[in-house]
Amino acid sequence: MFIDYVKIKVKAGDGGGGAVSFHREKYVSAGGPDGGDGGKGGDVVFVVNPGASSLIDYRYKTKFEAENGQPGGNRKCTGRSGKDLVLRVPAGTVVRDVATGRVLADLSGDEPVVIAKGGRGGWGNARFATPTRQIPRFAKPGLPGEAFELSLELKLIADVGLVGFPNVGKSTLISAVSGARPKVANYPFTTLTPVLGVVKIDEASSFVMADIPGLIEGASEGVGLGHAFLRHVERCRLILHVVDASGIEGRDPKEDFDKINLELARFSPELARQPQIVAANKCDIASPEQIEALREFVEAQGYTFFPISAAAHQGLEPLINHISTRLAHLPPVRVYEPEPLPVEDVQERDRFDIRVEQGVYYIDAPFLVRILEMANMDDYESLQYFQRVLQKSGVIDALEELGIQEGATVDIDGFAFEYMR
Repeated sequence: MFIDYVKIKVKAGDGGGGAVSFHREKYVSAGGPDGGDGGKGGDVVFVVNPGASSLIDYRYKTKFEAENGQPGGNRKCTGRSGKDLVLRVPAGTVVRDVATGRVLADLSGDEPVVIAKGGRGGWGNARFATPTRQIPRFAKPGLPGEAFELSLELKLIADVGLVGFPNVGKSTLISAVSGARPKVANYPFTTLTPVLGVVKIDEASSFVMADIPGLIEGASEGVGLGHAFLRHVERCRLILHVVDASGIEGRDPKEDFDKINLELARFSPELARQPQIVAANKCDIASPEQIEALREFVEAQGYTFFPISAAAHQGLEPLINHISTRLAHLPPVRVYEPEPLPVEDVQERDRFDIRVEQGVYYIDAPFLVRILEMANMDDYESLQYFQRVLQKSGVIDALEELGIQEGATVDIDGFAFEYMR
């Protein structure tokens, strides 16, 4: 089964929490704090699988999580880091963040790409020891790993993309000029999945051609099969538009030509600007008058015209040589560059909201919840540390702007305390 678009959820591992521990050993006095740091959470890494041609592996399993880091131990032992989760996808897979639509990676090369970073491990209490704070009874929690809902979109990497109505002979053409062997039959939508073929010019040069399933009018709006596969034309450096010069299917090749170009433009304005040449197929059964009329129509719009017969292997060599020459002067296959995270989304990580209900100040701050989990509020030094976090994060300033008075109740995720200046 050919699957070229899926949505999945990934989560990197959380960092392990730092340890609160004190050295205890016979004949050793004043051993001091020796809690170790937590281990780093595992990353979610994407790599190209050269043997894959579909996203079928992600059709039914859609949730993936990397391993969490382990908590720190005593004797300043750092917890074990979580194992990275490696996800293998076909070459040409574009990874996007569903929430923002931004491109995170284009898996077109050999280098692995980290999509979700594992959380950093928390500090153990040994890190907080100072000459004036010799017995810290608190540690830092590990940071959470990044989590995303992703869309994986396979865009085939090919130099030339064949487009045209069903039954114009695209499959016959690619089988005639390459080693590809798609199914060839005289009924619409014979080709149900894109087919790649390598066209060799000589020992030193070749190019990749993609047979895109037949388009029809309305394809850009989801009619027929075309809408699902138009994305594969986007990477192609050159479009080879195949039309049936004979009109044997009862259609006007001029109308077909205009309709397909309209669908390409509706799907993506960039596709309408892609370099394009026209191959008039089935010329062995078309009249000279039909061929010349179609040539005049195509060349009047600025396109190069080639009369061919893929079935009879006529006119293929001039067409292939022209494609090779044209490709030599065109930019390389398009690669989608990762898009940076918007500034407002970066600031979102330390976001907090405060609402006041019946004199109670409720603080919604996910980053504070993690600190609360590891803080020891019965310990004075731990409490002092927590207060410094509130000050540095701007929570105290925000409370004072809302007019909080001494003795008022503050609630953070169910933990309530009195506000003191």
